[in-house]
Amino acid sequence: MSFFGKIFGGKKDDKGPTTGEAIQKLRETEEMLIKKQEFLEKKIEQEIAVARKNASKNRRAAIQALKRKKRYEKQLLQIDGTLSTIEMQREALEGANTNTAVLTTMKQAADALKEAHKHMDVDQVHDMMDDIAEQQDVAREISDAISNPVAFGQDMDEDELEKELEELEQENLENELLKVGPSAEDLPAVPKGEVVKQKPKKVEEDDDMKELEAWAS
Repeated sequence: MSFFGKIFGGKKDDKGPTTGEAIQKLRETEEMLIKKQEFLEKKIEQEIAVARKNASKNRRAAIQALKRKKRYEKQLLQIDGTLSTIEMQREALEGANTNTAVLTTMKQAADALKEAHKHMDVDQVHDMMDDIAEQQDVAREISDAISNPVAFGQDMDEDELEKELEELEQENLENELLKVGPSAEDLPAVPKGEVVKQKPKKVEEDDDMKELEAWAS
C-alpha cells in the first residue's frame, strides 16, 4: 500500500492504534504519572518529617526514613524522565496528526481542482478568450457607430448651394439699398403754377438764320 493510500482512507491496520488513539493513551499515561509524582513528593515530605523527629531519639528509625526518602526520590527522577519521553512522543504524534489533516485537505482540494478542470482544455480556453476579445471589438465598433451623428444631405450639389446663397445675398443687398434711398419727404415739391415750356434750341437757331438772311438781302 502506498504512503498516500495509508493516509487517505487506506485499510486500517488492526495491529496498532491510530494516531488519535495513541495520543489519547499518552495523555492518560501522563496524567497517571503526574499523580504518581504528587504521591511520591508527599511520601518524601513524610519521610523527612520522620527522620527529623527521630534524629535525636531513634537514629535507626531516622536512617530508615532517609533510605525510603532516597528510594522515593529515585522513583521521582525516573518518572520525570518518563514524562519527558512521553511528552516528546505525544508532541510528535500531534504534529503527525496535524500533517495528516493538512495533507488530507490538500488532497481533497487537488481532487476538486482536477474535477473542475476535467472538462476544460487550455486550447479551448484560449479560443474562448479570443472570441470574447473579438466580440468586444465588434461591440465597441457598434457603439462608436451609434454615437456618431448621422450626416443628412451629403449627396447635395455644393455649387448649387453656393449659387443659391449668392442670390440670397444679392437680394439682401438690394433690400438694404432700397432702405437707404431718398424718401418721399426729401423730394422737391411739384410746382403748382403753369409751367412755361422753353423752345427748343434748334428752333431759336432757325429764327436767327432767317433774320440774318433778311438783313443781308
